[in-house]
Amino acid sequence: MRHSSTISFYTLGCKLNFSETSGIAKLFQEKGYARIDFQEGADIVVINTCSVTDQADKKCRNIVKQARRLNENAFIAVIGCYAQLKPNEILSIKGVNIVLGASEKFSLLEKVEAWQEEQFEPRIEVSHIKDAKTFYPSYSIGDRTRSFLKVQDGCDYFCSFCTIPLARGRSRSNSIAATVAQAREVAATDVKEVVLTGVNIGDFGRDSDEDFLGLIKELDKVEGIDRFRISSIEPNLLSNEIIDFVAQSERFVPHFHIPLQSGDDEILKGMRRKYLTSLYIERIERIRKVMPDAAIGVDVICGYPGEDKASFLKTYEYLNQLDVSYLHVFTYSERPNTVAYRRDDHIPMEVRRERSKQLQILSEKKKRHFYHTQVGKKFTVLFESGDETGGMRGFTDNYIKIQTDYHPEYLNTLKQVEALTVTSDGEMKANILNEELVVA
Repeated sequence: MRHSSTISFYTLGCKLNFSETSGIAKLFQEKGYARIDFQEGADIVVINTCSVTDQADKKCRNIVKQARRLNENAFIAVIGCYAQLKPNEILSIKGVNIVLGASEKFSLLEKVEAWQEEQFEPRIEVSHIKDAKTFYPSYSIGDRTRSFLKVQDGCDYFCSFCTIPLARGRSRSNSIAATVAQAREVAATDVKEVVLTGVNIGDFGRDSDEDFLGLIKELDKVEGIDRFRISSIEPNLLSNEIIDFVAQSERFVPHFHIPLQSGDDEILKGMRRKYLTSLYIERIERIRKVMPDAAIGVDVICGYPGEDKASFLKTYEYLNQLDVSYLHVFTYSERPNTVAYRRDDHIPMEVRRERSKQLQILSEKKKRHFYHTQVGKKFTVLFESGDETGGMRGFTDNYIKIQTDYHPEYLNTLKQVEALTVTSDGEMKANILNEELVVA
């Protein structure tokens, strides 16, 4: 049965959400639904939510309101982490038709078709997160340059500040063979770069005799994809073998994003992290030894309960001396049903924000220093955007944002460039070298 209905998606949060949105959208498009832009007022609107920020409720309400204004008769479905955690809160938003949990969101097509047959009252379909045991593969489509390939879901770590295990369930993944098959589907498109994504991707294969190292070794053989990028991996799961493999790989790029969260061991213990700062330094030193020019990003949380001035300064100094390229700074926000939420030593919000500002300034200094160390070097750049007035932009394999003159024929191609200068807006000006295209 073919449909004339239009559908749009509004995705909040992480790369994993974007990957899953694409997977769900593909099911609808295969049944004849026309995917249109959110602003065009679709008949069906799917809002894929996030629970990481403390603005989830406000954002969701605003998007529902916009959707209703664009099409007062739209069927509005809310899915994602926020939907699993606070379904009743979402259903109370005027205009929401259905709220689907972590498992139920993958049967959204059937729910929509049931509603089209007989329009039911607004309802919640959210099962207990312990029942979320199936791995649903997906990859993002729509960006011809890059695709986010979901390789893992859920988490078994239960860090004291995090609700992701409550929103997504236990760690699970597909087999290597099935994941490689997905990568081959991506390779059949125009995509040049694949980003491996998940909640805790280093935990791949934990319920089998496979592991993340085995996965990347097999993905490295997939023809038709020029670059693989690892989105984020826990330091205790980033083994020397993984680092050494990336160093000699032609497809896996020298770019790591490694969550730290705090530079104070006592805070790390309180957070229930599975490593201490000494192990983290070992990982950074190993990467620098075998890939001196690698980009290394760091997640850090400021204002965690119990983080007094001395603890924060310890984190600041630790990061200041660490040979990394940039920081992703998160201001701690309370999450109900977590261990940290129940503590009685919370830091005032204005102090958290001030610490966040200090770390963001440090991040800019780190990034500029890293960029300056790369001036004069030659890189392969994947160009992905540009216009005649603003020039053309893309990223090197080690995640330096390059800008150069506009050449439309070079978009979504890999070109050799020479890095010239770091610009005032934090990019790298470069010249395209007079060589043939690396990849047409």
